[in-house]
Amino acid sequence: MWKVAMSEEVGKALQAVVERLNQAAARRPKTLPAVPPRLVAVSKTKPPEMVVEAYRQGQRNFGENYVNELVDKASDPLILDLCPDIKWHFIGHLQKNNVNKLLGVPNLFLVETVDSAKLADKVNSSWQRVRGAGAQRLKVMVQLNTSGEQSKRGLPPEETVKTVKHIVSQCAALHFSGLMTIGRYGYDLSLGPNPDFQMLLSRRQEVCDGLELPLEEVELSMGMSTDFEHAIEVGATNVRVGSVIFGNREYPNSAANTPNPSPAPSPEKTSKKVSEEAATKMQHLTVSEH
Repeated sequence: MWKVAMSEEVGKALQAVVERLNQAAARRPKTLPAVPPRLVAVSKTKPPEMVVEAYRQGQRNFGENYVNELVDKASDPLILDLCPDIKWHFIGHLQKNNVNKLLGVPNLFLVETVDSAKLADKVNSSWQRVRGAGAQRLKVMVQLNTSGEQSKRGLPPEETVKTVKHIVSQCAALHFSGLMTIGRYGYDLSLGPNPDFQMLLSRRQEVCDGLELPLEEVELSMGMSTDFEHAIEVGATNVRVGSVIFGNREYPNSAANTPNPSPAPSPEKTSKKVSEEAATKMQHLTVSEH
């Protein structure tokens, strides 16, 4: 049951994250584009009341990983009534058979996980059909698999320029906003800047050089609860933070409900043990400039 105490916790946690975000932005090298980082509050598995409370505290951008959950939450009467200016980001794997359902979401702001030209084509045609020819273009990001892990979704980095060029030239209903990566979980920052973030930076440079796009107009979505400060320090313009705002997630098929379970924990929970240590190391890390 929703409680006043929970409301206060969300507010305090959100304020603390915003302060950390601003401090990290202030540490960025002057050579990076001066784009204020956007905080996306990841609300998956959390009730609409938590979204409303974060909205009441000034948060506007929210992210969801699953189409059905986003459809239900974005259409919840409480959110529709109390959060008129909410901006929904879809940050999970998007299958072609779910595109039409996703594009019907009220206040859909940005799809961060386009990982192929074929998916871009599907989103492009569906957006025109669902929203009409005169609709504002839908913002999309191209997701890259920067770590090369088979368990991760995303485009092979070497196909970045070709795919972005396809979206810019062939998908009239879409607005290319930037690049996104999840990256390897639990990276030890004492080893130096996160290579997945460095990869995204270099691919953005290639895109901007190849397509003659201004660097400040191509966003970088990278960084989550355990590494968003480092991501901002090296150039992230969009960070996806969930558990440190809303608390650890509760899944329906968790250990309490499943005999002999072996569930895959959330990325933020997986690296929770090293987060404090990483944060400490981060303060002493010399960031490479690009």
